[in-house]
Amino acid sequence: MSEKEFLVDLSQIDFSRPLADLEEIRKYNPQRFEMEQLTAVVYANEQDFSCVGYKDVTDNEFWGRGHMPGLPLMPGVVILESIAQLCSFVTQKYDLLGADIVGFGGLEEVRFRDSVLPGDRLIVMCRLSKVRRGRMIVCDFQAVVKNKIVAEGVLKGVPIPVAAVREFMNKRQEK
Repeated sequence: MSEKEFLVDLSQIDFSRPLADLEEIRKYNPQRFEMEQLTAVVYANEQDFSCVGYKDVTDNEFWGRGHMPGLPLMPGVVILESIAQLCSFVTQKYDLLGADIVGFGGLEEVRFRDSVLPGDRLIVMCRLSKVRRGRMIVCDFQAVVKNKIVAEGVLKGVPIPVAAVREFMNKRQEK
């Protein structure tokens, strides 16, 4: 079986010159503290809405002690969160949905191919395959460690109705 082609040619990416550091990512994504799962974005293409970022996985990750003791494997859901944040970044940067916040809408064809450990640089990449403004984006994605695909699939993002959620939360607190 031959090696699968990457969505973006990583040999053409200069990882030493981020397009967006953590402060810039925060302009587009609402996650903070332990839920920030991108270290930097190093590439974004407005023609095909492809994007590349990375997460430097450290010994101090919130999941490190418990997943699993003595064998700290980055949980698949955290890998997917990193990918979702990259998809959100490119969606918000180019205002593809017209939404305040992009949320998970679904995942398809997800495969985990290898482990991600503290000390690894998890490179995540996505490419838009479909957009329905105000409704949904669909992105193909890959996650790579040491030039090997560790996860891949299709992510769907949907607009989060922020005002409606806040109104619901306020009513709930009044009870």
